[in-house]
Amino acid sequence: MTNHLDARRERASALKLYGLLAHWDELPTVQDWVDTLLSWEETERQHRSLERRLGSARIGRFKSMADFDWGWLARCDRDAVEDLMGLGFIKEAANAVLVGPNGVGKTTVAKNIAYQSVIRGHTVLFTTAGQMLNELAAQDGDIALRRRLKRYAQPQLLLIDEVGYLSYSDRHADLLFEIISRRYEEKSTLITTNRPFSEWGELFPNASCVVSLIDRLVHNAEIISFEGESYRLKEAKERSEERKKKRVIARKQR
Repeated sequence: MTNHLDARRERASALKLYGLLAHWDELPTVQDWVDTLLSWEETERQHRSLERRLGSARIGRFKSMADFDWGWLARCDRDAVEDLMGLGFIKEAANAVLVGPNGVGKTTVAKNIAYQSVIRGHTVLFTTAGQMLNELAAQDGDIALRRRLKRYAQPQLLLIDEVGYLSYSDRHADLLFEIISRRYEEKSTLITTNRPFSEWGELFPNASCVVSLIDRLVHNAEIISFEGESYRLKEAKERSEERKKKRVIARKQR
């Protein structure tokens, strides 16, 4: 009984329920409501913590992997994707790169990995390449820039979506190199891109750091190729066909 009471008191202390602790010795020996109170408080705080961390991660809306249509892809190493979902690469401070054309599910996979990482207690930040690089480039002064660089360098997992959808200046290339360098072999970075590395020189014309950037990014990285037609285009066609059927039925019922 003493051990059980000590465990209760430790739980109350961890929750910082100082009012309850101040009157602890006044409690009867057995009080089931204390266990109920502690359980409620623990559950609620865990829920609030998860919601707060999900908000900070900025993952946004996404489709669960349970609804992911693997059969639509012409080629993808599903085992490699599922291995990433296990998050072992974060413990190793390794990187991951998802390469493939638009609409094949790279962002969906990345957001699911981000979500699982938050659930497991990792610090996570999801961003697009354009948003991150434009934000960094817009900083006025070294102090503001260092503060923003730190924001992207700190999370245990940084996900940079849509590298390759826009072209960037040498300044943007230097900033991306700075982020990758700060995280190199210390934190994990996951990138989605629609361009093979052989074409990255076109994304950052005349930037001298591109080779070094790619070298640090792919060192000890899992690179997974996605091949297939756009799943978004497939869904758009299906919605169009469904609307067409509804219009035919509506005309027949008139």
